[in-house]
Amino acid sequence: MKALGIFAVGVILAACFSDRTAGPVASVAVCRVPVTVIDSMHYLVAIRDFAFRPDSLAVPSGATVTWVNCEDGGQEPHSTTSDTVGVWDSPELLPGARYARTFGSTGAFPYHCTPHPFMLGKIVVQ
Repeated sequence: MKALGIFAVGVILAACFSDRTAGPVASVAVCRVPVTVIDSMHYLVAIRDFAFRPDSLAVPSGATVTWVNCEDGGQEPHSTTSDTVGVWDSPELLPGARYARTFGSTGAFPYHCTPHPFMLGKIVVQ
């Protein structure tokens, strides 16, 4: 059943965020629909116009948040990096790339983009 849920999330991500092409760039996504909630345990944050959208998101404990770089054109990399050292630090995400993290404990988790420290966000786990 868990595999079916993971498959469903993948299908939703593909439907909402990607334009698939053949060849080695098939994993690149182009954001088309501003979706924040996939289901009660899966949430999306779009990185667009040098901002996290939404910049603050409340989720239940155990939820997974996926950040997607939705910048139009260019090769502008972004990251999602916890303000608390060592909690999480994504690799640089080129347009279309994704990073996911599951939040198992309650609290407020502020974060930023390492290449663009003025980009700020917060996940609030309830």
